[in-house]
Amino acid sequence: MEFAPYLIAGVLAVVGVTALAPRLGVAAPLILVLLGVAVSFLPAVSAVEVDPEWILAGVLPPLLYSASVSMPAMDFRRDLKAISGLSVVLVVISAVVLGFLFHLLIPGIGLATGIALGAIISPTDAVATSIVKKAGVSPRVVTVLEGESLLNDASALVLLRSAIAATAATVSVGQVAGDFVYAVAVAVAIGFVVGKANLWLRSRVREATSNTAISFVVPFIAFLPSEHLGASGLVAVVTAGIVTGLGAPKHLSPQDRIAEKANWRTVELLLESGVFLLMGLEVFGLVEEVREEHGSLWTAAGLALMAAVVVIALRSVFVAVLLWLMKRSNRRNPEVREKLSAVTEKLERGELPTIEDREHGTGRRKRRARRGPGGPGGAGVPGLGGPGGLAGAHGGPGAEPLAADDPRFQSRMARVQTFLTRRIADIDYLAQEPLGRREGVLLVWAGMRGVVTLAAAQSLPADTPHRALLILIAFFVAAGTLLVQGGTLPWVVRRLDLTVDTSTESDERLALLGELSRVASEVIDAPGLVRPDGTPYAPETIERVRQEIAHDDLVDREATEADEQHRQYRELRLAVLAAQREELLHVRDHGTYSSGAMDETLKVLDASQISVEMHAPAAER
Repeated sequence: MEFAPYLIAGVLAVVGVTALAPRLGVAAPLILVLLGVAVSFLPAVSAVEVDPEWILAGVLPPLLYSASVSMPAMDFRRDLKAISGLSVVLVVISAVVLGFLFHLLIPGIGLATGIALGAIISPTDAVATSIVKKAGVSPRVVTVLEGESLLNDASALVLLRSAIAATAATVSVGQVAGDFVYAVAVAVAIGFVVGKANLWLRSRVREATSNTAISFVVPFIAFLPSEHLGASGLVAVVTAGIVTGLGAPKHLSPQDRIAEKANWRTVELLLESGVFLLMGLEVFGLVEEVREEHGSLWTAAGLALMAAVVVIALRSVFVAVLLWLMKRSNRRNPEVREKLSAVTEKLERGELPTIEDREHGTGRRKRRARRGPGGPGGAGVPGLGGPGGLAGAHGGPGAEPLAADDPRFQSRMARVQTFLTRRIADIDYLAQEPLGRREGVLLVWAGMRGVVTLAAAQSLPADTPHRALLILIAFFVAAGTLLVQGGTLPWVVRRLDLTVDTSTESDERLALLGELSRVASEVIDAPGLVRPDGTPYAPETIERVRQEIAHDDLVDREATEADEQHRQYRELRLAVLAAQREELLHVRDHGTYSSGAMDETLKVLDASQISVEMHAPAAER
């Protein structure tokens, strides 16, 4: 019970700072770090030391799961190259460069230990995402930063584990690379299975509170077996979260998703804010330990400043090269889009694409296309060639021709059209939200370090030379970048004039609602429209639903009709909403609307379904 007063004080401090921060115009994590530092130096407060396993295995899994569930999977896929470059390649480069510098500048520090410290300092913190979100910057920049912060923790910790192992034995570069590939591949497989199992189980649990309770253990179900098998538990957690977020609208009810989101926001607030507060509270103990060993803090401060400058410089160069490569890669996009549109129009007219169309669709030359895994003319494009593609559908080499009315042929045609529509939407997205020099500056300056850096530093073995000094260097880098870069990030956004206009998203949402209204009209005007028991709906019920659709009235009114008529209304209204949600998920697969418009439209459908179900008798709920 001695711990209870501190826990109460911590929660109240988090709530108070969170409420006060918007008025001060400063991010809450920055205030919490400063508050923790100030409290740690009070005479009545003893030195605070937290077992790093509590952070790495107890706090990070739920935080990363919560962030990955809400990550727009469509946007994540579109910028996967940039995200993987920042979260893997840049982490490795930063760790190796810093490792050599620490090895040269700190006596008694081997190269492996230096790289271990470099890996600790390399990952960026997710706090930048919350800051830029509030500043109203491009959703694409937010996605890149959020995706980077989700994956680079795992990259850094896998590299840290390999570097620590190298301090006790000789480890080759090939072994490190092999361990990394194994850690990621196994973790992705486990995370995918856990995510699918999570959706399957929770779709069968009707009570919202019980459903949310299951979600609280999912991060650990993904994390623990991955770590036991020597894989990356954090990658497994992120994978499980993305799979869950992608499938939740289809498998989970609106009540379950809304309850889960509200509860996870509370968990996220307390865990993330509490870690920043603890980060500041640990300063006094670290300072005292370094003073006892080295007599001065200037060595740690100087090395931390050097490390911070180096990681910012490396990030600047890497982002510049990354943007140049992306610009070069996107140069042919207008031409590719035009040719993909021509192929799409042919398919809509019932014509099959020619060999030349297929080559243009892949963006590859004929010579490379014929060498591709899909066979002649079909390199990499589902359905355009190769086994089971359209070439096979109409008598291609080695395949029986299929009739146009054959379900298999129609299924392949649908897959091809989906692929082409998605590819065109991807090109439009990249054109509408380009990453230029100003966005590059923001990506560089938003690369601040945080709680993972400090927690990982404390996981260094007890016999590591100058361990306290290394931990304090990591803390100075994390705290310094949080305060300097995090404190000035809103000002940088304003100076770069990166605040985006949200009116386009509102127009998209209206257009999307129009499409869903069309689907709803098709449902109620269908010739074979009947109730689940096979009886017809009352004409007045159909007319009422039609009037609501015509006026975009997606919120149910209190019913005053007789029980039977109202029951019919609920059945038909829910059937219409189910069709609209199915169409929304179909549109999401095509990627023709922004993730923001999709989310807002889903909220409208959810609110309407909840309103309809609330008026049902208790026996029918």
